[in-house]
Amino acid sequence: MIFSNVLLAAVSAMTVSALPHVQVRGTPTSSASSTPSSTSSSGGGGGSVQIVNNLDTKVNLWSTAEGGSDKHELSSGGGSYSESFQTTASGGISIKLSTSDSESSVLQFEYKTDGDKLYWDMSSIDLDSSSEFIKNGFTATPSDSSCKSVSCSAGDTDCSSSYQQPDDVNTNSCSTSSSVTLTLG
Repeated sequence: MIFSNVLLAAVSAMTVSALPHVQVRGTPTSSASSTPSSTSSSGGGGGSVQIVNNLDTKVNLWSTAEGGSDKHELSSGGGSYSESFQTTASGGISIKLSTSDSESSVLQFEYKTDGDKLYWDMSSIDLDSSSEFIKNGFTATPSDSSCKSVSCSAGDTDCSSSYQQPDDVNTNSCSTSSSVTLTLG
């Protein structure tokens, strides 16, 4: 996965300390249902990602971390999911989004924490061009206005703000205290 390679290269340039491993779960909110299971270790910055499904179809979501994956379902017309930023011993976390029960065509919100820094991106590498996410567009907006937002307009099959190819450079950084709202549609 490109995110892991690019992010690990960026993080490798910094001194990374070992972080404690505490089990936590993503938290579905209001109209999301979930299949609970533990994922990864807790981040200390207090920030989170919130995903809001404004599409006319349900969205399946898998939050993956080292050794596990939690599946959640976001109902159409406003279903949401929230996850506090997690820390893993290696690699990062990918939240995969699909309008089918399969992970074969997914939009990904990918992130890694390192101390008080959050590195994140959107990836369309594994997303079919006929996807509802492309048809309807999506935005990722950090709570900290000094952090870069990502916006892919409806119909944009080659959105320059989202990874399209493994060698793209679209990783953003913020403080781990920032929250990011990903709006689908």
